[in-house]
Amino acid sequence: MLGMVKNSLLSTVEAWPYRLLSKGEKDQVSYEERECEGGKFAAVELVGKPFDEASKEGAVKLLKYVGGSNDKGLGMGMTAPVSITAFPAEDGSFQQKVKVSLRIPSQFQANPPCPTDESIKIEAREGMTIYSTQFGGYAKEADYVSYAAKLKAALGSDAAYRKDFYLCNGYDPPMKPYGRRNEVWFVKE
Repeated sequence: MLGMVKNSLLSTVEAWPYRLLSKGEKDQVSYEERECEGGKFAAVELVGKPFDEASKEGAVKLLKYVGGSNDKGLGMGMTAPVSITAFPAEDGSFQQKVKVSLRIPSQFQANPPCPTDESIKIEAREGMTIYSTQFGGYAKEADYVSYAAKLKAALGSDAAYRKDFYLCNGYDPPMKPYGRRNEVWFVKE
């Protein structure tokens, strides 16, 4: 636990590498199109719990993993964002299924330590192009749903992206009270 707290408070945070392709704004909604690098990710899937509860539980598991709960006992440092794959229901709310993931820090990409928590899987993922919009505060399900609707409206019908899921991203530790950064990402088809 101490490793997890020290890791999230005192270490530098490595950002998920991406290249900005374009910026846009429509109806006071700013958005970006980015090309995100692939790589290895630690991921945990949670089913049967509300989004806010499941995403918090998944994030804690991943923080413990990068904080030293792995077969090498290594504190790896933190990466951002913590990314939560959400699956929208017909009414726009979320199904009770999420996948919380974290990009493994660059120096461990080639050979990531094995998690001691069996619910955490190491996944190799391809790069992806995304549409992103940003907002502040402590993000909850309602905020992500609201900003996803704003991004959808701003992109209009011309943009082709996955409709069966989107990514809810948080960049800051829970103890950071101001200047928080959250994003909704739609994955381009």
